[in-house]
Amino acid sequence: MRLSIRVAALCVGLFASHHAAADELPQRWVSAGGALSEWVCVLGGEAKLVGVDTTSQHPASLKALPSIGYQRQLSAEGVLSLQPQILVGTEEMGPPPVISQIRSSGVTVKMFSAQPNMATLQINLRQLGKLLGAEEKAEQALATYQQALGQQKVWVTRAQLKQPSPGVLLVLGHAGGKPLIAGKDTAADWLLQQAGAHNLATHSGYKPFSNESLVSLDPDVLVFADRALSGSEARAALFKENPILASTRAARNDRVLELDPTLLVGGLGPRLPESLKKLSEGFYPDTVGQ
Repeated sequence: MRLSIRVAALCVGLFASHHAAADELPQRWVSAGGALSEWVCVLGGEAKLVGVDTTSQHPASLKALPSIGYQRQLSAEGVLSLQPQILVGTEEMGPPPVISQIRSSGVTVKMFSAQPNMATLQINLRQLGKLLGAEEKAEQALATYQQALGQQKVWVTRAQLKQPSPGVLLVLGHAGGKPLIAGKDTAADWLLQQAGAHNLATHSGYKPFSNESLVSLDPDVLVFADRALSGSEARAALFKENPILASTRAARNDRVLELDPTLLVGGLGPRLPESLKKLSEGFYPDTVGQ
């Protein structure tokens, strides 16, 4: 009888401690950075989000949440008005004095790396999983992601046996204005490499290019991401404002691909594997369906 009582007491104690630990996890979240917000949702934390930044547009349900503005130009008042327990973002989040003010107000601030590589993603997902009490989901998400990338690598390797790797430029613009060219050490460069392309830009980060440079590079494929327009409207605006791009080999051969710009914010996001497939099909059209 005494043993049964002790076992029952132990079970009650474990149950109570489990719920106490769960209650200590932050329940009111604000997230800045598209990829990071998407991962919060994938790991089951969407119901905890009380606000997101303007780059957090997926899933579409996030658009109904209060906006805290652009991740690099946050205001302490805007964030604090949502009474969050935690603010998560990448090192892209700022400005620094605002982040310090939010911290000093008692809000936990967790900064994640936006470096575009799997080692960083692994660390980020495990940290998010711990904060959400979803460690198992985080491990499952990592395994699924790695499997998808493995399948992508096999596809690209086979495609490159039949077609040479295309020289590509990825341009990031706004309503057709003068675009920035994605160079090394960017999520865009990682995306191009994983999709089987050769990024013709050799600089680091995102930089404007001169007309002379664009002509000399003459990409086989042009990938564009517009932060204000989409579809045929974005393409028309890009060529209207930058006629030099219309004279490239990519434009002449109608090898111009559109990319959702939110894929490039906040590190490697959950939608990238599917986007890689679409890019690869555009880079290696002769191998599609084989």
